[in-house]
Amino acid sequence: MTVTRVAVIGGGRNCEHDVSLASATAVADALERAGHQAVRLTIDPAGAWRDRAGDPIGLAAAVGALGSCAVAFPVLHGPHGEDGTLAALCDLAGVPCVGSPLGAGALAMDKWVTKLVAGALGIATAPGRLLTRTDTYTFTHPVVVKPVAAGSSRGVTLVRHAARLGPALDAAFGYDDRVLVEDLVTGREIDVAVLGRPDGSRVVAPALEIVVPADAIFDHAAKYSGEPDFRVPAALDDAARDRLAEAAVRMYDALGCAGVARVDFFLTARGPVLNEVNTMPGLTAQSQVPRMFAASGMPFEALLDLLVRDAVPS
Repeated sequence: MTVTRVAVIGGGRNCEHDVSLASATAVADALERAGHQAVRLTIDPAGAWRDRAGDPIGLAAAVGALGSCAVAFPVLHGPHGEDGTLAALCDLAGVPCVGSPLGAGALAMDKWVTKLVAGALGIATAPGRLLTRTDTYTFTHPVVVKPVAAGSSRGVTLVRHAARLGPALDAAFGYDDRVLVEDLVTGREIDVAVLGRPDGSRVVAPALEIVVPADAIFDHAAKYSGEPDFRVPAALDDAARDRLAEAAVRMYDALGCAGVARVDFFLTARGPVLNEVNTMPGLTAQSQVPRMFAASGMPFEALLDLLVRDAVPS
């Protein structure tokens, strides 16, 4: 096997810094177990680039390190990373990049634009409204309040009573200048992982169900406090499985995704309702996407090896 030198980038200047560090460490370790050489780079919370030893190296040296590698693997979740920022940097530096390009990252990170794309495709989403800090909103029914562009469910609040709306909006505006207020959707939470191959084929892993209490949502606390209840493969009949897979692939293609993406749905009595699209989902062995591909017989190391090899020009 040819050893590939891979720049693995973690951290980032956003609220998902620590989560991204965990994913990047897991990716670098797994790639080394698969026989590759991982060049570990970190972006600290202030936006400074650091080398494996944690020493600051500056952007110019970071670009030089990227250029010494056959491919870059940005493992940053959230703004200033997953939103296409790093994909654009790698493109300008002439370094092939694992994952989605600038356009797909920017579109998918914007939950409001993602809803518009889904609507154009005829894929259902929760009725919602976009708010800025100068807008007003009158509470009439249970809603979910979330920042338009943030990750790990930061600033996301389920609001069942009018008195909680103000604090929920304040929390969301703490992460973004735009906030999305969506009707609460009642349904099973189902994640679908889509892997795009260079030949244009699409691989859909077995779907995963997130089991949450009936009166709760899968918010930041549920994700990172304790062990989430993930069930894979999700118990689905053939019709539901096919509808979810079709909708996931259509969103993947419409947004222009590459590599692997996670498409999250609510499965309701009327069918799938899109929640969001993650172009750089969590990538530890215990994260949703690796669990889904493991259920298909593809171990974590094999998944990452495939992503790297697919990104290197033939």
